[in-house]
Amino acid sequence: MKVTRLLVCLLLGLFVMSCRNLSTGAVKDLRPADVIAQTGDAHSYSNPEQVRVRHVDLDLEVLFDRKVLKGSSTLTIERTQAGADTLKLDTRDLKIIKAEASTDGSNFTPAQFALGNSDKILGAPLTIQLPPQATKVRIEYETSPGASGVQWLEPAQTAGKKHPYVFTQSEAIHARSWIPLQDSPGVRVTYTAHIRPPENLRAVMSAEVEPQTRGFGYRFKMTQPVPPYLIALAAGDIAFKPLGERTGVYTEPAMMEKAARELEDTEKMVVATEKLYGPYRWGRYDILVLPPSFPIGGMENPRLTFATPTILAGDKSLVSLIAHELAHSWSGNLVTNATWRDFWLNEGFTTYLERRIIEAIYGREREEMEATLGLQNLKEEMADLPDADEILHVDLKGRDPDEGFTLVPYEKGALFLRQLEETFGRERFDQFLKGYFERFAFQSITTADFIEYLKKNLFDQNPQLASQIPLDEWITKPGLPASAPKPQSDAFAKVEAQAKEWLEGKTPAAKLQTGGWSTQEWLHFLKFLPQQLNANQMKELDQAFGMTKAGNAEIAQQWLVISIRNKYEAAYPRLEDYLTSIGRQKLIKPLYEELVKTPEGKLRASKIYAKARPGYHPIAQTAVDKIVKKT
Repeated sequence: MKVTRLLVCLLLGLFVMSCRNLSTGAVKDLRPADVIAQTGDAHSYSNPEQVRVRHVDLDLEVLFDRKVLKGSSTLTIERTQAGADTLKLDTRDLKIIKAEASTDGSNFTPAQFALGNSDKILGAPLTIQLPPQATKVRIEYETSPGASGVQWLEPAQTAGKKHPYVFTQSEAIHARSWIPLQDSPGVRVTYTAHIRPPENLRAVMSAEVEPQTRGFGYRFKMTQPVPPYLIALAAGDIAFKPLGERTGVYTEPAMMEKAARELEDTEKMVVATEKLYGPYRWGRYDILVLPPSFPIGGMENPRLTFATPTILAGDKSLVSLIAHELAHSWSGNLVTNATWRDFWLNEGFTTYLERRIIEAIYGREREEMEATLGLQNLKEEMADLPDADEILHVDLKGRDPDEGFTLVPYEKGALFLRQLEETFGRERFDQFLKGYFERFAFQSITTADFIEYLKKNLFDQNPQLASQIPLDEWITKPGLPASAPKPQSDAFAKVEAQAKEWLEGKTPAAKLQTGGWSTQEWLHFLKFLPQQLNANQMKELDQAFGMTKAGNAEIAQQWLVISIRNKYEAAYPRLEDYLTSIGRQKLIKPLYEELVKTPEGKLRASKIYAKARPGYHPIAQTAVDKIVKKT
């Protein structure tokens, strides 16, 4: 929708439905600031429709003794509305020391600023008065020790046990907790950074590393515009090993051998994705394997994916996470959701691409196992979700956008794209996706933008096939359409046959034909078992397969869920060790949720959480607080 038409709608006080009836203009003429003006970002105080930040220069000192980042952020601005004299930024728990403005980029003078009241979700707005002709604003500040997007680790919480460690996690709106900026995915920026950690530690960022220059510290630059949630920093005892011509792994020295062996197929994944969807546009693709308190599986920061060590299973069975984060280099990083209600544009596309990469590298059967497990998990989660949260174009106004990070945007979004592929044919749909990534490269778009492009470039050319796609049902309705794809795995059918043999008493657990089973097959086996097992059955499975001692984090987690449900006390020491050594939300939340279902479980959850909580990232703390403390 052209901005002029939108302004007419606003002036007339028309509702959004009225605006839909107006003819739409070419999306390609809209800049990111226009996208915000067009849609509004319910999770940002910023005003890019008046003044837009184009570039960020960071100069930060890493102070482990105080657990703060201290320094300055210099913002290059552009007035997108004539006469605009106020810059509005997002912050959360930042100490603003001073603000300055410059008209020539070199000489700065004090600027008036005001920090507004803090909202528990959005943080506090920072308003800066702009002198006429000002093109840069410099803010001197420091973070809070409890910044929601930063975790500080003591040496004991690292693999090496000798040095402290710090890392950031900016998605969804946590960048504002360590940088004052326009923290909206619709506002893309380039950036540079000068990071000064203690001399014996290394800093890494989601950007190109600049050659060392005179003076202490590390310098970085990102020349392609990215949304703020993709700015990332880590510092600690970090080593590097190349995996290929443009790929490599960073991690603590004690973890390097294991990480490099597990991730050795990364270069193949890049090549396979390029063959499908066009060139990789970010230069290098490196991976930072973090300490186990990292709250999510992976974060697709451009040039440097942040990853949990729980994927290091020893058999490459969990590297689909790397395929997922790599796929974000096209869907999410290259083409980004403009607001958090459009999150499925990032994750649904990426989950679909991830499965295509897995198929290309490891075969169709592995892909179908992944897809089948994904559908199972989606259905389980949707059974407990309100209808409003089962919608792809979910309404998150007034809510923390982190609450939208369910499996719906990931798995339902991927199923929608799979139906498009199956309906229009893989070759035609691949060409459509390549065109989509090319058309919207380095832009932030809305669901409406995608639908317009879909209709013009796929549906309108094949109306008979398009009639088979229940588009509105996919995008705006809860649940899954009846015509949704149903991935199936022949390997899983064999797993189920083995499980039935044991459950019916025909074959002892120790004699089941499980040799060579993948992680996915073991997970399906455990999920296929009935909710209730008796003590003898639990003991037999444990003795036959060493479930309680399983080193694979995913298998161990599923077994521990079953152990809690069936009061299998032999697994309780492992449960406590697991919950106090891993901070990945996907793995720990279901365990706490299962524990609090019984009075004795609530007590155990509280005792374990009291011990585990200090080692969790603030994001994970918030999530588990809601589970344990509500009881």
